[in-house]
Amino acid sequence: MSADPALACLKLAVVGHVEWVSFVAVEQLPIAGSISHASAYLEEPAGGGAVVAVQLARLTGRRVPFFTALGRDAVGEQAVARLSELGLEMHVAWRDQPTRRGISFVDRLGERTITVIGERLTPVAADPLPWGNLAGCDGVFLTAADAVALQHARRAKLLAATPRLGLPLLEASGVQCDALIGSALDPGEQVPEGSLTRPPRLRIATEGAAGGWCQPGGRFAAVALTSEPVDSYGCGDSFAAGVTAGLAAGWPVAQALALGARCGADCAVQFGPYAPASVPPWDGSPGSGKGV
Repeated sequence: MSADPALACLKLAVVGHVEWVSFVAVEQLPIAGSISHASAYLEEPAGGGAVVAVQLARLTGRRVPFFTALGRDAVGEQAVARLSELGLEMHVAWRDQPTRRGISFVDRLGERTITVIGERLTPVAADPLPWGNLAGCDGVFLTAADAVALQHARRAKLLAATPRLGLPLLEASGVQCDALIGSALDPGEQVPEGSLTRPPRLRIATEGAAGGWCQPGGRFAAVALTSEPVDSYGCGDSFAAGVTAGLAAGWPVAQALALGARCGADCAVQFGPYAPASVPPWDGSPGSGKGV
């Protein structure tokens, strides 16, 4: 989505992780012993933290501070350069481990299947990053952090996060999130009733094309796609970014959910999470070399 003038005044930030992802479009997932041909290929720094941050930068039209950790390697340097191009103000804790990679296969129906390679690198409060700057933010979203970094982020006016942070970490931080946004369909993003001493003020769970639910608030609808689905990678993170921006702007919950749904729907009709202008539409012919 393009920048929304109503969001241009927001100061937002993200604390989270990056994965250097190879996106591979195929007719169907490879079966054992087969040789398949890709019809499109793309490499981008992605992962939940990066996708949320780039979406926030696009919604506000301003650079978004991104607190992350990367391996001190060529892939990490490439990630910094590319994410800076995409509108992020990079604050990096450099690690001796390799930058995490990933492979995302997307079939002709737009469903993605992901394999990650290596350890997820997480920024922590002990890293020499400008954590104090988070206190001046209208909103912060977290995908990876430690308990003390979560406490730093809580100093922002609005704090949103993914359940993939881990319920034990959320509990240990002693922090209450304003919004916990995840997938109702992903086993790794479930939040059983009573699992947190300080439950989030809003619990939002998506269900793909069926929309999702918000507690309190009830069900919400998905937004109709403008064309056939292409790639579901990043849809949930784009949704979370839209909701976070809307809530940080003081919008009613229903309006913030509608913005999130629009962001998710826009992501679903492009190959990869960042709408590369150079990738032409899927033409259905295997091995054609055209993008999805």
